[in-house]
Amino acid sequence: MADADLRFWFDPVCPFAWLTSEWVRLVAERREYAVEWRFISLRLLNAHVDYAAQFPPDYEAGHTDGLRLLRMAARVRDEHGPAAVDRLYLALGRRIHDAPATAAGARGTAEFVAPVLAALDLPADLAAALDDEAWDAVVQAETDEALALTGRDVGTPILHFRPPEGTAFFGPVISRLPEPEEALALWDHVVALAGFPGFAELKRSLRERPQLASFGVGTGEAGQEEDWHGGSRRKHR
Repeated sequence: MADADLRFWFDPVCPFAWLTSEWVRLVAERREYAVEWRFISLRLLNAHVDYAAQFPPDYEAGHTDGLRLLRMAARVRDEHGPAAVDRLYLALGRRIHDAPATAAGARGTAEFVAPVLAALDLPADLAAALDDEAWDAVVQAETDEALALTGRDVGTPILHFRPPEGTAFFGPVISRLPEPEEALALWDHVVALAGFPGFAELKRSLRERPQLASFGVGTGEAGQEEDWHGGSRRKHR
């Protein structure tokens, strides 16, 4: 998509990427932006990390789910085009994040994706890509592409506004979806800040849990703030 206004790198299992993507969809609709959805794998980012020593339980299985789903997304794009990836990410996100939590290790299975593919009227045999490591090269290349824009000590999502010359940045990491009237103001502030050539980082470790059904939290409720080590905080999660 050479004419995309925004490129958005996502891992489908990342709750923060999902919240940011929903916000971006609000902005894109109102600003008439074309969004290109690209792939970044938390599992590949952490390929050389000792999960048992550095992560909470189930993180390795969860990140592996994401890689498996990205393999399928790569095949979907190859056979059905970028617009199908847009629809696929939306459907997967709703099934993963806007519903009660599914156990890590179960989201990258044919059983999990079957109703998603059926709802999108996509062939059921696309699920075979979940196990096909040949797609890892595509996912790795796009992961590397994203990191080349931001540096390596980042996570998901990564955004590139007005590519190829425009601003690229990690995040923003948000724990709840802004109200529609707030979405554009937040976007304008983020783009203006990230677009300043001398800007490097703005960070706050104290945060609330993601306001998502998969975390047992309604999006309209206030979550308790804590030093919460979520999936998008760094590349080493």
